[in-house]
Amino acid sequence: MCLALVFFFGASLLALNAQLYYASAIPRPLARFAWIVSCVGLWALPTLLVHLHLEYAQVRELLTSRAARRGWLAVAYLPAILLAGELYAALRLQSGFDFAAPTNQLGLAFRIWLVAAVLASAGWHWRFARTAPDAQQRRFHRTLIVSLALAAAWITAAHALGRMQDSIEVMFVSVAALFALIPLVALIRNVQRFNFLQIGRQRNLIYAVFAAFIGLLYLSLIRRASLWLEPYLPPEASAGILLFLPVIFFEPLQRLVGRILQRTAQGEMDRLQRLMTQVQDEARQGNLLRFLEFVGTRVKEEFELGAAWVDVLEPRMEQRLAHRDVQNTESLSIYQPGRLNAVLCLRPHGAVLSGETRAALEFLCEQLPAAIDLCRLIEEKLRLERELAERERLALVGQTAASISHNLKNPLGSIKTILQVQLENPKLPESMRGETRMILDEIGRLSAKLNQLLQFSRPAVRGANGGGQCDARVVIQEVAAVLRHEAERRGVALETTTGSKAIPVATSAETLNDIVSNLVVNALEATPRDGRVSIHTAASGTTCGLVVEDNGTGIPESAREKILQPFFTTKAQGTGLGLAIVARRVAEFGGKLEWKSPVKEGRGTRFEVLLPMEGGSKEAGK
Repeated sequence: MCLALVFFFGASLLALNAQLYYASAIPRPLARFAWIVSCVGLWALPTLLVHLHLEYAQVRELLTSRAARRGWLAVAYLPAILLAGELYAALRLQSGFDFAAPTNQLGLAFRIWLVAAVLASAGWHWRFARTAPDAQQRRFHRTLIVSLALAAAWITAAHALGRMQDSIEVMFVSVAALFALIPLVALIRNVQRFNFLQIGRQRNLIYAVFAAFIGLLYLSLIRRASLWLEPYLPPEASAGILLFLPVIFFEPLQRLVGRILQRTAQGEMDRLQRLMTQVQDEARQGNLLRFLEFVGTRVKEEFELGAAWVDVLEPRMEQRLAHRDVQNTESLSIYQPGRLNAVLCLRPHGAVLSGETRAALEFLCEQLPAAIDLCRLIEEKLRLERELAERERLALVGQTAASISHNLKNPLGSIKTILQVQLENPKLPESMRGETRMILDEIGRLSAKLNQLLQFSRPAVRGANGGGQCDARVVIQEVAAVLRHEAERRGVALETTTGSKAIPVATSAETLNDIVSNLVVNALEATPRDGRVSIHTAASGTTCGLVVEDNGTGIPESAREKILQPFFTTKAQGTGLGLAIVARRVAEFGGKLEWKSPVKEGRGTRFEVLLPMEGGSKEAGK
């Protein structure tokens, strides 16, 4: 649309200057060239005006339907196709060009289409104003509604009154020329005050363009003055005098421009200082990933960019930020030798970064490593405090468990012995015998829960477990043999695949037994009758993968973040310690625990424990 406007206004100005220069008559080739360019620009203008508003409506999510968009595009381009004959007839003219009102020679249909396009654009701005996010944008769209409505009224009146008198037509053309200055003044105001189209950030560019414009005007003045003074002075002499005349203004101009540039740079530095204060406050929160997201968001908002984010290239980061589109971006390095390697990615709104903005952001990148170090230290401090609090809580649990064991296990053992003796008494009534067995079962269940609590509260010694070793294949077979009866009672198939070769792992048999037995018991309890629980191993290099998988109902969405927490359970009679014991034992010998649920077709759960192999890279079988 800008190109169409350049064609129309540029050709009109060319014709106007030719009329002033050639007092008698414009050369026909020049006039015809200006006429063709003007008609082509004017003919494309209404279609492109409607299309422009359709694109903006899509950006504002007011035109989300593809069918509606295609219909509007057909409405925009169909008249241009139908009016191609009128354009062809106008372009074939050899003389009689009406540069003041070219629409007269493009036909009545084109005039109607031009007015309709302007009114349709005003209608779109009415919708934009209703959905504008703030008052400033609402005022902008309302101003355009009024401007477009006045333009439509002016076009209609010009064609209605222009045929009456040439003086009226000239008046309307003059008013149109003055009216065109209003959007230009509004654009300059928006550029300066609101950073319209990101041009406001390019202040140095604005000053340079303005200076170049003034220079061109002065050169035009020199040419005119040389012609006026030709009877008295040679044109070369008068041009030389006028060219050196501005030298006396260079020093005051230099002072003025220096103050302007200093004020601009100071404004950027003040903006940067405010941003650094906020960055330091966020760094003290001790969350590195959230801090990096905060930096990108605040840089984008403060410097009014299209997008900004921090990409961390350091492989030691616990979690990398999500990969994003890096096309049409500028990158500034955030580097600290041996500690940090990152980049600040910036995407302006269709314009390059200005010099003062780039300088401010480069200074920010120099300050960010210190803020990131602060954030890391606080994050580590908070992690250690949480770990210390967790250890203190577990120590309290251990003391409580020991007390419970001392106070309950011995009485439970005595009760169990007495009841077993009573069961051997042949005189015990049959009704009492069934109830006694039920009590014995409950005592056994209670004793198992006490053992699990003691197992969780008893911390493993890192030297004993981390430095010990065992054959994982033997431990898995022992656990499977013990729990196979329970699996048969539940109607669940228990399968093991461990191969024929030994699998030496760098952990004690007791620790591995705790891990395997708790995972298998959990899987058996989660699997319905006729289900399947499988245990298999896969050794590779320095690690051995132990996998326990079932085809049960899976882990509920609401419980996935809590399943490894102590005392959290979804079972009516569970203690919530099975998986917590597994996670703790794995952490004690430096292994890794991973899980996935659902596994297939919305069902099943798979837990995988990565065990360090004894001797690093010993060969192991499956």
